[in-house]
Amino acid sequence: MINITLPDGSVKKFDAGVTPMDVAMSISEGLARNVISASFNGTTVETKTPLTTDGSLILYTWNDAEGKKAFWHSSSHVLAQALQEMYPGIKLTIGPAIDNGFYYDVDFGDNVVTDKDFKAIEDRFLAIAREKHEFTMREASKADALDFYKKENNQYKVELIENLEDGTITFCDHATFTDLCRGGHIPNTGIIKAMKIMSVAGAYWRGDEKNKQLTRVYGISFPKQKDLTEYLELLEEAKRRDHRKLGKELDLFAFSSKVGQGLPLWLPKGAALRDRLEQFLKKAQKKAGYEQVVTPHIGQKELYVTSGHYAKYGADSFQPIHTPNEGEEFLLKPMNCPHHCEIYNTKPWSYKDLPKRYAEFGTVYRYEQSGELHGLTRVRGFTQDDAHIFCTPDQLDAEFKNVIDLVLYVFSSLGFENFSAQISLRDKENREKYIGSEENWEKAENAIINAARDKGLNTVVEYGEAAFYGPKLDFMVKDALGRQWQLGTIQVDYNLPERFDLSYKGSDNELHRPVMIHRAPFGSMERFIAILLENTAGNFPLWLMPEQAIILSLSEKYENYAKKVLELLENHEIRALIDNRNETIGRKIREAEVQKVPFMLIVGEEEEKNGTISVRRHGDAGKSNQSMTIEEFAAAVQAEIDKTLKAF
Repeated sequence: MINITLPDGSVKKFDAGVTPMDVAMSISEGLARNVISASFNGTTVETKTPLTTDGSLILYTWNDAEGKKAFWHSSSHVLAQALQEMYPGIKLTIGPAIDNGFYYDVDFGDNVVTDKDFKAIEDRFLAIAREKHEFTMREASKADALDFYKKENNQYKVELIENLEDGTITFCDHATFTDLCRGGHIPNTGIIKAMKIMSVAGAYWRGDEKNKQLTRVYGISFPKQKDLTEYLELLEEAKRRDHRKLGKELDLFAFSSKVGQGLPLWLPKGAALRDRLEQFLKKAQKKAGYEQVVTPHIGQKELYVTSGHYAKYGADSFQPIHTPNEGEEFLLKPMNCPHHCEIYNTKPWSYKDLPKRYAEFGTVYRYEQSGELHGLTRVRGFTQDDAHIFCTPDQLDAEFKNVIDLVLYVFSSLGFENFSAQISLRDKENREKYIGSEENWEKAENAIINAARDKGLNTVVEYGEAAFYGPKLDFMVKDALGRQWQLGTIQVDYNLPERFDLSYKGSDNELHRPVMIHRAPFGSMERFIAILLENTAGNFPLWLMPEQAIILSLSEKYENYAKKVLELLENHEIRALIDNRNETIGRKIREAEVQKVPFMLIVGEEEEKNGTISVRRHGDAGKSNQSMTIEEFAAAVQAEIDKTLKAF
């Protein structure tokens, strides 16, 4: 008998040789029907792998990330089989699962695959899937594995096998198809009910441009046709919400090849949007006791050598700036924190002076590879809503919790309600990539764990995700499409105060090291605005909208009244403009809808006579306009703003 420990901590006894599927069946038939993958003692296994020792078993369904990984990896095998049958003589390389679906890299020889071929590939794929072939793992000697692929003249698989150790090589078989594989499959192909080829692209073998370019075939599969339909609808909605598309339509930002890749240009509306976000946070920060500082965009190389940022980012950053003085080098700053450490160091401090809270909307620069740049979410120059708190160890807990409160305030004011907090700790094994002592790291990690627990946050722990100088509390937000983004971050750092020799005089008249908290509720202005754009589809909270209302006059006769309405709105601090072009009212309304202006205020003879406006809400096509006085409209606008924008 062996003891199997389940995720809830319960232990069940089974005969040696029991399979994960047997364990699932012993729990319930419903679970057994849904189990598609498993792990035993932390290693991925097949659902029919015999278990012969005591251990911990986790059963995965489609709803689990590991279940999807097995589902999509198995699907890549079916895709490979379909391609091999349709294009004899092709050479298969690798086919992993990815975040959404899977791909297979193929040397198609003289064949060319385009979107016109997708339907035929999908049909052959689904025909194979319907035959319910079981996936079966088997071991192979290195010699046999090499012989198999040499006979197929597949130099790619031969190269992979040559780098493997004898005794570690396995194949996966299903139907008439076999492939080099480490394992992790669903029980059979019949579980796959829907599949779509998403695209094809070029990909160099092993990512090296010196190697031959292969064809990467991307696909995605699901256990139900309904899931595929919903996914494709979600993709279409994501295209409509793409911040690059919306940013252009709403005149928020642009890029210029002359200025340089990854360096956004903020247009007037976008700059105003950024400014409102800055003022919103600055107001809250002032109440929370932060002091605003400004630091240069560059610093001497030695500054970043001291902080450790040069070792971390130097190789992937912009090249040093050389001055006429021999040996003098400056860098575009990759982070604001070294500058803030030097601000702290401008004078001696007592424990009575702490905490010191320095805040800055500071622009930093990283040389991201051109292939990694993406709109505003991955750029080379970005502005962080950065702040650094220097406090005593006794103040750390309260200060950290106060920052959590500030992040939650930002999220609630901007409509981010679905989020979790990720406690990002060091890698359990590899400690070499982190600076600082074991003792300080333990203190920093415990401070974050305890603060998150006391604030009642919904947390997950991720090892290996800490910054090189300290652990983090990262806020993971789900947007309107269910996608997860990392936004706000808070970090505890005992190391930079050590590197910069920061100190304060304690009550014992001795010098002590302060603790440093790094925090950025937005993360970066660019990335935050991109995510906000996609989450709201450009329909920002009313307090943040570039224009809250647009006045549409029915004809030139009512332009003076339109100007009077604008003046009254401005007196109520409502952002508005007049569209007095010689266009039909219908066209003006359609264009205001595209610009996502929240309120269209139509003025004509009746409105001028009664001193009113006819109010139409964005997106309310088919609904009757509402007649209001300016005061009534202003009160309604303020009431809506007050619902989301609370005082901090």
